[in-house]
Amino acid sequence: MGRPRVARLDRERIAEAALELVDRDGDFRMPDLARHLNVQVSSIYHHAKGRAAVVELVRHRVVREIDGSAFERLPWDEAFSEWARSYRAAFSRHPTAIRLLATETVRDPGSLSVYHSAAAGLRGAGFPDDHIMAVITAAENFLLGAALDAAAPEVMIEADSTTTDDALTRALAAAPRGPERAEQAFELGLAALLAGFHHLLQECGAVQR
Repeated sequence: MGRPRVARLDRERIAEAALELVDRDGDFRMPDLARHLNVQVSSIYHHAKGRAAVVELVRHRVVREIDGSAFERLPWDEAFSEWARSYRAAFSRHPTAIRLLATETVRDPGSLSVYHSAAAGLRGAGFPDDHIMAVITAAENFLLGAALDAAAPEVMIEADSTTTDDALTRALAAAPRGPERAEQAFELGLAALLAGFHHLLQECGAVQR
């Protein structure tokens, strides 16, 4: 009987395996990743030069689901909404990856493409260069929180059962349940962000004139 075939190791397979560990444990160690792939750690190093490089592969695997193409065909605010929704959806599928990826510098060209499209769209809309990264970062802060909220329990806050008429109890009773709760909060937050960015763009335009 011949030896069992082992799938060829490549960057895609390493990224998938590392993301499986991150989804399960929130992080990974190189020896654990090697065992998960049934290879030696040195075999991984042929494709990724160290743990930081594997983290970048994981990031690229997650963010490739983010769609920035709308900036090429839609007004900036509509494109930003599509980009934001795909961003939240990508990270809500892998919420445990957020802490890991948020602590590593983005360098991979594939991952940077997410920012290239947004930066180009915002610059084309008239946002000044010294505000564009602040706009993107503010949006990311909100979107990563929204992605975590999408994976949160259906009930995040339980009111004290001994009170029935205070503001919090009434608000909780009126709020939607389940996925609709997170969806309502996301749409409200996105609308508020866009309103603020519209105001910023108007202010920048007034200063430039």
